[in-house]
Amino acid sequence: MTKPHAESCERNSAPILQVLQQHLGQAHHVLEIGSGTGQHAVHFSAAMPWLRWQASDHRDHLPGIGQWLDEAGLPNTPPALELQAVAGGGLQPLPALPVHEGVAGFDAVFTANTLHIMGWEQVQAVFAGLPRLMAPDALFIAYGPFNYNGAFTSDSNRNFDGWLKARDPRSGIRDFEAVDALARAQQLALCEDVAMPANNRCLVWRRMRSASQPG
Repeated sequence: MTKPHAESCERNSAPILQVLQQHLGQAHHVLEIGSGTGQHAVHFSAAMPWLRWQASDHRDHLPGIGQWLDEAGLPNTPPALELQAVAGGGLQPLPALPVHEGVAGFDAVFTANTLHIMGWEQVQAVFAGLPRLMAPDALFIAYGPFNYNGAFTSDSNRNFDGWLKARDPRSGIRDFEAVDALARAQQLALCEDVAMPANNRCLVWRRMRSASQPG
């Protein structure tokens, strides 16, 4: 099996890492949703050895991710887990939650270039599933293109959206306002919206202190 490779991961890893390092200095356990090739998992865990980076994706992608993790041989990257956004069902199967100082849950959940690939029902499922995975005060960080006030931020994003919809009518660049509404419904408050290269954004939400973790 040829090890998977994505040029986009090579291009965007450095700018994403800059954002992650600003927010994950005190993190211990991070869950990545939709790890794809596994390149991000290797790059970020190597640069942030103090945290344990848990990759996850559809079962079909796990062997490829495993190739990247095995080749890197890093001590803070456990085997990738199967995890899927299921319409009406949140994130399944629910992974075992890490525990640090008696507190269960991941300190941060990260996803890159996924929300515009999946259907809107799956986007809703991602946010609906987050509370069961996140520790108090945990972060959710999402990277990718977003529209604002119902408008594309660039011609390239407009063209990309057309390409996405031609490939799968359920996909497409999401409106920031609609995504933020999903986050707020799960007691996640936006704390940063960072402009990134190639007309992308890095959105950072924090779980509100009043939010209680479902059993």
